[in-house]
Amino acid sequence: MDAENTENKKMRIAAVADIHVTDTDKNKWTEYFKEVSRRADVLLICGDLTNTGDESEAKILCDELKSCTIPVVVVLGNHDHEKGRQKLIRQTVQSEHVHVLDGEAVVIGNVGFAGVKGFGGGFDNYMLSMFGEDAMKAFVQEAVNEALHLDRALARIDQQHDHLKKVAIMHYSPMLDTVKGEPEPIYPFLGSSRLAEPLVRRQVAAVFHGHAHMGTLEGTLTGGVKVFNVAKPVLMKAGYEFPFHIVEI
Repeated sequence: MDAENTENKKMRIAAVADIHVTDTDKNKWTEYFKEVSRRADVLLICGDLTNTGDESEAKILCDELKSCTIPVVVVLGNHDHEKGRQKLIRQTVQSEHVHVLDGEAVVIGNVGFAGVKGFGGGFDNYMLSMFGEDAMKAFVQEAVNEALHLDRALARIDQQHDHLKKVAIMHYSPMLDTVKGEPEPIYPFLGSSRLAEPLVRRQVAAVFHGHAHMGTLEGTLTGGVKVFNVAKPVLMKAGYEFPFHIVEI
């Protein structure tokens, strides 16, 4: 009976994105992470951990995360790639309880988490196609590659843990609805529907992303897959005292 209760117990997942930690943020996040720890079982940070992609900013975040007493799962965002130091940022932030995912998966409790950065390319009937100049093909290929990495990470969860609930974490959006509110001309740079296909096919329980600061908190993919844009500005606009969104899985 106890084992059954453990298996059926819901996990409280707190999620935020676009925290953009700077060199002047020392002690700014301590109370935030303490509050997350009181109210959730896992924290997701969906990209743009740093403001300018500098490892010194990542070191500040690493120090601040010491006040977080629950497991943390993160992916990097475009800001974290700005200076080409994304590997250093990953090494700085990663620890025994902070899992940085880039096409990988980690199982915590009764939930498997798969993470990628994602990429742009547009949505639905307006996705960019693999046609034309090499630069355009390379842009589209990046989104294709990210979708493949996501699919492999989700597949590994299925192969190693039968019937485990799956959650996807990314920076770019897999759907149009959660970027609405942003200027339409920049939609192609906010995400790609190519990321949605593996989410639907693998029957993911929930998806969390950021990047679209002026977007919409919630949307639903085909098959009922819930998608949450947890960019910090979106949560602040929605009136969250502590900007993190909690979903029970």
